[in-house]
Amino acid sequence: MGILSRHHLCLTFLLVCVLAGVSFLHIYHGVFHNGLDLSFLFADRHSVAAPVAIFCLPGTPMTLNTSSSFPELPNSPSGTWTISSAGRFGNQMGQYATLLALARLNGRQAFILPAMHAALAPVFRISLPVLAPEVDSHTPWRILQLHDWMSEEYAHLKDPLLKFTGFPCSWTFFHHLREQIRSEFTLHDHLREKAQGFLRQLRLRGTGGLPSTFVGVHVRRGDYLEVMPQRWKGVVGDRAYLQKAMDWFRARHEAPIFVVTSNGMEWCQENINTSQGDVIFAGDGQEASPGNDFALLTQCNHTIMTIGTFGFWAAYLAGGDTVYLANFTLPTSSFLKIFKPEAAFLPEWVGINADLSPLQKLPRSLSGIA
Repeated sequence: MGILSRHHLCLTFLLVCVLAGVSFLHIYHGVFHNGLDLSFLFADRHSVAAPVAIFCLPGTPMTLNTSSSFPELPNSPSGTWTISSAGRFGNQMGQYATLLALARLNGRQAFILPAMHAALAPVFRISLPVLAPEVDSHTPWRILQLHDWMSEEYAHLKDPLLKFTGFPCSWTFFHHLREQIRSEFTLHDHLREKAQGFLRQLRLRGTGGLPSTFVGVHVRRGDYLEVMPQRWKGVVGDRAYLQKAMDWFRARHEAPIFVVTSNGMEWCQENINTSQGDVIFAGDGQEASPGNDFALLTQCNHTIMTIGTFGFWAAYLAGGDTVYLANFTLPTSSFLKIFKPEAAFLPEWVGINADLSPLQKLPRSLSGIA
């Protein structure tokens, strides 16, 4: 009798389960009418249809500076903005910062292209998501070329699908977001630690004493040796400028040491005065992999720059005092149509005028001198 009772109990339990299942289907029959829909299980969530496909390239950190590595597209207004990836390391830093600032100002979601990710992600803990190439190629973008300073029109852009072009690198776009920009351009730990380890072992030659101040020096040469005089009626930083800039720091800081990086290190070694024992030629000048040089500059207290966006960004991230080469083109240069010094250099930075006399030695057709 005991065995039969257990058998009846099992049958009763199975019958209850079947009846419960039928009741559930009856109550939620609408859920299965057009296929399984589990949205009722997450009534407190709002579905957002992503207008683009995205992916994260290898190397994108899973823990980002802000939240997660995959974006949450804004509910309103929706839209996708990006910027063409062009130029070298400093150019792409400027493009990244400008895109981030303008997208935030206009309430849009910013994406970067794979080429920009490949250039910046090995050095920085950037967080903007990456746009898939196939989405980029099939999106009906409105193309907008930016000039290199902030304009009122850029604060009222209505296009939901917008791709910027150009080489913006002006603090007027992003300086109000300086802490966020500095966070985006946080060095990976191994680069920061390597740079700091190098600086810690430096000593002042002659006395063997520890330097109290580190001044990063970036000397831009390379293709600028031809581009500046021949195309832009301008000059690069010369020996006299670097001497004046170093003397400016020597007059204001006790026991400084100057950490020189350049893509023309041989010229630097021949032309920078090292007689005071406070100059170190440190960079490797590898333009294809600029992370080591850039890390060294940003870990210094102050900066001497010549020209170019690489030096600008080193100074901007290092903070401290910055000395830059001022008035490095003739007044008639067409460069001044696309470059506004007041929008390029922070007001508190110190400019030392360039020596333009070498331009007088050029053929009149190149120099533009009457």
